[in-house]
Amino acid sequence: MAGRIRLYLGDLTEQAVDAIVNAANASLLGGGGVDGAIHRRGGPAILEACRQIRRTRWPEGLPTGEAVITIAGQLTAGFVIHTVGPIYGEHGGKEAQLLANCYRNALLLANQHALASIAFPAISTGVYGYPANEAAEIVSQTLQESLQRDTSISEVRLVFFAQHDLDTFLQHQKFTG
Repeated sequence: MAGRIRLYLGDLTEQAVDAIVNAANASLLGGGGVDGAIHRRGGPAILEACRQIRRTRWPEGLPTGEAVITIAGQLTAGFVIHTVGPIYGEHGGKEAQLLANCYRNALLLANQHALASIAFPAISTGVYGYPANEAAEIVSQTLQESLQRDTSISEVRLVFFAQHDLDTFLQHQKFTG
């Protein structure tokens, strides 16, 4: 991938990129984990932008695998791309497809907005229970396929909160070439 994908250990909200990806819940109104951290650090402007999306585009909430983009408020990043990851075991065997859609749709939005850099958390591997080893395979394959078609994104960061999560990703990723 010619250095386009980089792995980081740290705080997603501190990434100096064009967009960070929020592992949001369907309400888009904040929550725990990554979602809560982004809303706390970014301030009320993100919440208001999400409320506007709920009023105008997704009144019932953002469906799993879909993505939307908002301003980033007080974050270092320029934008926040919100996506709802699958809850493991609750989507009738479509979890892998839905997780891949989270990454694919976030990259599509980044491309549509001419963004060059994007940072992702490990979507669904926390309280949503997606096994990190399975997620690593899906994420690496999805990123590789998407970036082979899209040359506008120069950097994708995968930001892990804990060393164990980073190590698991490295052990199970399926990047080729």
